[in-house]
Amino acid sequence: MPISSSFERRLGSVVTRAAEHFGTPFHLYDVQGIKDTCDEFDQAFAGTPYREYFAVKALPNPAALKILADRGFGFDCSSLPELTLARQAGASGHDICFTSNNTSSAELEAAVGSGALVNVDDEAVLDKLAALPDVPRTLCFRVHPGKDRQGILDSRLGDAESAKFGIPADRLAHVCARAQRLGVESFGLHMMLGSGYLTLEPFLLTLDLLLDQAVRLRAELGIEVGFVNLGGGLGIPYRPDERPFALAELAGRIRGRLEEWEKRHGVTRPRVCFESGRFVTGPHGVLVTRVLNRMSKFREFVGVDASMSALMRPALYESAYHHITVHDSAGRPCEVVDVVGSLCENNDKFARQRALPAVSEGDLLLIHDTGAHAHSMGFTYNGRLRPQELLLHPDGSVERIRRAESQQDYFATLDCTPARLAAPGVT
Repeated sequence: MPISSSFERRLGSVVTRAAEHFGTPFHLYDVQGIKDTCDEFDQAFAGTPYREYFAVKALPNPAALKILADRGFGFDCSSLPELTLARQAGASGHDICFTSNNTSSAELEAAVGSGALVNVDDEAVLDKLAALPDVPRTLCFRVHPGKDRQGILDSRLGDAESAKFGIPADRLAHVCARAQRLGVESFGLHMMLGSGYLTLEPFLLTLDLLLDQAVRLRAELGIEVGFVNLGGGLGIPYRPDERPFALAELAGRIRGRLEEWEKRHGVTRPRVCFESGRFVTGPHGVLVTRVLNRMSKFREFVGVDASMSALMRPALYESAYHHITVHDSAGRPCEVVDVVGSLCENNDKFARQRALPAVSEGDLLLIHDTGAHAHSMGFTYNGRLRPQELLLHPDGSVERIRRAESQQDYFATLDCTPARLAAPGVT
């Protein structure tokens, strides 16, 4: 979807100067837009106990995370570097939710040592926690809906048979009973059915499934579930004809369900948590790239100075779409082109057969909705290095918050301590 009109105005006044000053390509993030979405969350859930744990994987830059920490958001982490990033942004203790899978003992030890809220993804994770000197008194448990719920998981998380995430629902009580024996006193439940949803139903279904499990745990084990985490998955309208996600309506529906559940069961409703990344920062980023070449083959191609190493979603997901505009192109006729990078891969394309204003070498293209899962999914194949990141502040100033990678970075890990394991039988 085209960026908001307010972001467009702020960006339009500085993008040419920013490109000249910093060079291209770059990801640029709009501070005001991010703050506005934080306000939207808080206003939607006013009166409902809730916490948003921003998914660090979406935009792992401490300067961006600091904006969210200052607004009271927590952080969802799944690796040691993400824990470090959250702490650099000012988070501590249960400001951090550690949601990982196939988790190592070292990762769990670090998460517990930092005081993070650990989300147990599997019985094997509880085994590793039990081996630590101190088992946390509060734990969250990720629930797999089970094979009887075949078909409700999004394809990117796997179907019920193949999904690697979560404790099967029919094993949850057993795992929680063991946690009780280990000294766990406070319990939360987590479930995530998919990603990028623009409708309310998946989140309401998630809430219903978790509340059902909360009732079961109370009846069988006397456990009072203190919070339910509905995961991430709130979508953004990448395509121009898609409607924005109705966050306020979701909040109202959740509030109504919780009130009804509280009256029916006579217990305090649990707090609601989210791990949204894309919804919070996604619409507030653009990838600014300059046209290098016009190429005519069986199609018309526009070659730019960014590659899928800077934004791989269109190559990774066949249906992925990012809106593209040509800066300062009013009045130009349109043409149909493929917008491509320089990788030796034919899927290195930001757009296929897209109608755009006619472009020339040197023009700036703005690729929209790159505020999440863009730079963070980058890579260095073919020696195409990841670009710099900039912040657009409300006063119109532009700040570099990550420099572009250099050849020195690319070769840095070759500078290593010599080591060689002797051949068998050699001492």
